[in-house]
Amino acid sequence: MLRVVKVENGTVKGLPAADPRITSFKGIPFAAPPTGQNRWRAPQPASDWEGVLQAYEFAPIAMQVRQELDDNNIYTREWAVEPDIAMSEDCLYLNVWTPAKRIDEKLPVYVWYFGGGLQVGHPAEMEFDGERIARRGIVVVTINYRLNVFGFLCHPEITAEAPDAPANFGNLDQQAATRWVKRNIAAFGGDPDNITIGGQSAGGGSVMSQLTSPQNEGLFQRAIVESGIFTKLYPGTLMPALRSHLAEAEQDGIAFFNELGVSSLAEARQLDAVYLRDKAVEYGGFWGTVTDQVFSVGNSFDLFLQNKRWKVPVMFGHTSSEFFSVPDAETFDDFKKMAVGMFGGDAAAFLELCGVRADNMEEARKRASVSGIEYAIRIAAQANAGTGGETPLYYYNFDAEIPGWDNPGTFHSVDLWFFFETLAKCWRPFVGKHYDLARQMCNYWANFIRSGDPNGQDSTGEELPRWEPYTPEAPYGMLFADRAEFSRQQPGEIMKFLVQQFFK
Repeated sequence: MLRVVKVENGTVKGLPAADPRITSFKGIPFAAPPTGQNRWRAPQPASDWEGVLQAYEFAPIAMQVRQELDDNNIYTREWAVEPDIAMSEDCLYLNVWTPAKRIDEKLPVYVWYFGGGLQVGHPAEMEFDGERIARRGIVVVTINYRLNVFGFLCHPEITAEAPDAPANFGNLDQQAATRWVKRNIAAFGGDPDNITIGGQSAGGGSVMSQLTSPQNEGLFQRAIVESGIFTKLYPGTLMPALRSHLAEAEQDGIAFFNELGVSSLAEARQLDAVYLRDKAVEYGGFWGTVTDQVFSVGNSFDLFLQNKRWKVPVMFGHTSSEFFSVPDAETFDDFKKMAVGMFGGDAAAFLELCGVRADNMEEARKRASVSGIEYAIRIAAQANAGTGGETPLYYYNFDAEIPGWDNPGTFHSVDLWFFFETLAKCWRPFVGKHYDLARQMCNYWANFIRSGDPNGQDSTGEELPRWEPYTPEAPYGMLFADRAEFSRQQPGEIMKFLVQQFFK
């Protein structure tokens, strides 16, 4: 087994995972600490170290609001189970799980970006244990990156200091970590020319950002976007924030510096990290990806539709009950006004599909409600076919029955337990069918990471149900419910109408 590995900055030593055929390396620095003069600066090269770095424990997580244990909050109940976890501004580290016995094995590589709205989250969450995927012959890398005000503040002084990297430091951390993987993963038995990037929620949105950044030519060969592609639908629907102009985001930074009582970037860099975090939480701003015309040249969804993205196979999907877009219309007149504003001369057809009548507004709103992520995926797939992109896209819908006293349904992020096949770490009373489904989902993932095609054999030796690429002519995908089953069910009439309207 590869327990000791030489990387560009020195030698690292890992430990046997729970399965001793896998070696885990935790807390390897991929960049210099983003502290002091490196705060609000693109990631800088890591320093060399002497001797052997014992990569035995996860590094501290990025600065973020402390998660308190709360049985009424499904996310702290499910994952944020360690409220006193080590936290530091010095956070640019990654973790590797490798099944390789030799450095020349050239195994496929999976690089994972965690979610959390770009405000919270970390790779040490227990569902992100890479061992089960690694058992399938994949080198798994989970990376940390700066969040919230530390990762995404903009300010005119920052732009003036570094016009070639004025913003999006959290995204640049993801990029730097992936570049580190490309330079170093061969030492772990991985293939630097066979890298898949993946993420969920804001991690999936980050994959979209990397997929559409002009800086990333040749950096990865495939992408997995779980619950991370969004676009507007009905007015009033909450959307992940995206600041479209650097100048606008710089004004936010000026206002925040005023709130801090500092008059310069130099002063702000001297502030204590905990104080800065707490002031940012108190301030209440959202800090996220901004179009800076360097790393990000536009809204990643719009760029994807324009085929301004790296031409690699992509897997898209969502859970069956997350992020539904619901018309904000209480009365018949409100509904009609919304329909005319959105669809013009086709408003009557929409109202008829929804069965809108003055005495059944709740039923009409329910009929009009659709998954916002499914809507975005179907639009992206239509555009992919229409622009000559035509790299394969695979689509899934996760609709498994989720047990537990809280009867949670397929809540946002629950599919992570299945794709990483880490159900045994969860408190929920999963049974045989859940473990069978997780095994299959993890196998599909591993196959896609390996070749860009999710199809292949199950661990039982049987062929997995065939998963065909999504096309406008065959708008189908894999349904993960009691078992994995390819669904040839057409999208609903409302969904068809909405997608058609988007392209009018």
